[in-house]
Amino acid sequence: MMPSLSVLPAVRQLRTALGTILLTCAAAASTGLPPMLDLPGTGGDPMKIDFTTLPVLRGEWAIVSHGNSPWPFRNHNYLAWFEGRYWAMWSHGLRQEDFPEQHVQYATSVDGLTWTESKPIVGPSPDRDFRYIARGFWTHDGKLLALASHDESYDATGRKKLFGPSLELRAYRWDSMAERWFPFGVMAKDTINNFPPVQLADGNWAMTRREHNLKVSMLLGGVKSPLEWTDIPLTMPPGSDFRADEPVLSVLPDGRVIGLFRDNSKSKRLYRALSVDHGRSWSTPEKTNFPDATSKFFTLRTTRGYYVLVSNASPAPDQRIPLCLSVSENGLTYNRMARLPVPAAPQDFRPRTGVRKAAGFQYPHAIEHDGHLQIIYSRDMKTVETLRIALDEVDRLRRTNLAEGTK
Repeated sequence: MMPSLSVLPAVRQLRTALGTILLTCAAAASTGLPPMLDLPGTGGDPMKIDFTTLPVLRGEWAIVSHGNSPWPFRNHNYLAWFEGRYWAMWSHGLRQEDFPEQHVQYATSVDGLTWTESKPIVGPSPDRDFRYIARGFWTHDGKLLALASHDESYDATGRKKLFGPSLELRAYRWDSMAERWFPFGVMAKDTINNFPPVQLADGNWAMTRREHNLKVSMLLGGVKSPLEWTDIPLTMPPGSDFRADEPVLSVLPDGRVIGLFRDNSKSKRLYRALSVDHGRSWSTPEKTNFPDATSKFFTLRTTRGYYVLVSNASPAPDQRIPLCLSVSENGLTYNRMARLPVPAAPQDFRPRTGVRKAAGFQYPHAIEHDGHLQIIYSRDMKTVETLRIALDEVDRLRRTNLAEGTK
């Protein structure tokens, strides 16, 4: 979210509290995991990566929704495949994010490249000075659900009130006959998530939860009903200056779960923690050697067995360019990296006026379908765009030595 300067202390407190996400100290000692980054030619030293000469993956690019007046804001992007169509959703606003008019829109596509005009999943809140945030699609028991959080926003004077005590995570169900979304229920009160639930090896679904008062926990369940969850409190080991944000859960072939974290203390590195008991407890977070622009990212295990990580890997200050795809054979060590084929213009590198966040291509999400990766992201939080990358193209990257990416 984008706070005004008057609320920066509160935001710092929030970011510090986010360090509790997923980090119960099940094992205070090192997990013994291998390095997260080990590229041919540069090894594990992220400072040797020349992002201007990384290989560029071949793929197709399209615009999903362009931020024209009077609705210029687009961010918080998610994808799904359901009933023969790609589905995209995002937060949609009259101004910058977090203002009362912000709501959730969607569009669909048969081929992932030509998209319908957008329509609302849920329109602007009828409650004064409230707003919605897109929180992802979830296919549960053959039904497509769209998730959105609802809570206090900026008020008319631009003062920040979120996150407020009315915070809750809501679900909306797609009705194919009626061709519209209907309210399904409250998934969890006093809750905002980061990505939709991930299914663990024990059959439970899992997602992270943050309350309005900054307490964080893990929600496990969602098997019998999308509205039934068990809350597991989590605590951060004392003495850490790590400020975790926007966690991503990734299930390894042996059932262990990796939690990857953005670090808002600006270490420019990703952190990770390990769970060996299906998300009920976690190791102490470890700073990895994987570079990051302090931005949201996403991981996905493909049907071919390897993992991809879509992120702003360049640690250059004040921008989120380029958008990269990294590959890991085991979900632990990423040994290939390339740039995604996002068209860029000089204005993409300029600081965004009147806001604190960096310019660039950001908030990615990805799914796999029909032998391709479909990747969605926002350009400067104004335009929702998508890429279609063949898995065969990712396999070609896996066979390269990346020697051209060294300094």
